[in-house]
Amino acid sequence: MTTETAAALRRHLVEQLVEEDLLHDPELRRAAETVPRETFLGSAIYKPSDPPGVTVWTPTRRDDVPADEWLRLTYQNTTWVTQIDGVLAEDATDSVTGGTPTSSSTLPGVILWMIERAGTVRGKRALIIGAGTGLSTAYVCEVLGEDNTTAIETDPAAAERARKALAEAGYAPTLITGDGLRGHPEGAPYDIVIAFCSMRHIPYGLLRQVKEGGTVVVTLAGWGFGHGLVRLTVDDEGGASGRFLPGYTSFMMARTHDLPPHGPFELLPGEQRPSRIDPATLDDWSGRFVAQLAAPSAERLGLGAEQILLDVATGSQARTRPAENGDGWTVVQRGPLKLWDAVEDAVETWQNAGSPHLSEFGLTITPDAQRVWLGTPDGPSWVLPV
Repeated sequence: MTTETAAALRRHLVEQLVEEDLLHDPELRRAAETVPRETFLGSAIYKPSDPPGVTVWTPTRRDDVPADEWLRLTYQNTTWVTQIDGVLAEDATDSVTGGTPTSSSTLPGVILWMIERAGTVRGKRALIIGAGTGLSTAYVCEVLGEDNTTAIETDPAAAERARKALAEAGYAPTLITGDGLRGHPEGAPYDIVIAFCSMRHIPYGLLRQVKEGGTVVVTLAGWGFGHGLVRLTVDDEGGASGRFLPGYTSFMMARTHDLPPHGPFELLPGEQRPSRIDPATLDDWSGRFVAQLAAPSAERLGLGAEQILLDVATGSQARTRPAENGDGWTVVQRGPLKLWDAVEDAVETWQNAGSPHLSEFGLTITPDAQRVWLGTPDGPSWVLPV
């Protein structure tokens, strides 16, 4: 397939994103029509199996797919996983059953939407955390120029792959291999920080690399697998504040904030009582995030009426199930933290406010604490772990 056809597919994708109200800025539209995503997908991706059951990731190599089919795949508004458990798709010798994605080419619509929401316009300087394949960095280079663009990628193999792809596409930004949560002080101060990974909290050292009035766009997440995209304005006192954005955005967790590994666990006896809330509330996008705010050091397992919370810090447990008489649900708790008590309190507070989407929440960061609030800064709030 010709380069002209690739350009036509890019234009078609841009038209789709404009129609879906994801892309508005003319400079970003130009960037999306210019940057060749096929360069950043590299030579292979992992294709996931369809549900149900455990996901099987099959490496799909560019050389094994007709050129026109590969380009059509490239210009879908879809996330393509490029690394599983640290193994790039191009280096994989067989399919992977289960496994955890550790790098990907995020769907262009989300990347461009976030870049636009960050106020990325000429004359500003940006720091990109989680360079991944390099696609997001290329978009920013097109708008700000490579001299005003710095990116960080923690995985050495992914960073080297991104560096080569950027060079092949004609871009030479500053690309650092390291922990993105530490930022890059040598290049500070920045007007904009955009993270294409999730964090449990915003590192204070990172905030101090942003100019007063600058913007930080990042997905807050946790071990309960709740995600919320927030846009913050940095103040002159070492803090920041802002609201969560509409939509449903999730990213892989920054590796230094990821859930600590553990072996098999045993669910032990504990105190039993009726649950005040439907456990399936934790399957709702916003309900899950609220529950996570209430039990920030707990890993969430299970689904529907059978939820399990395992607290990483104290070993406390909570598990739910349908009541034996078929009326409501039962919870069993064990350990120093009453995990389900805290979840019930938070979820009921959210439900009493009408169960709003996360866009009705905000975040205030001071040198003393990072606090997520509901409605207004003086409304109900929960402190993030730092």
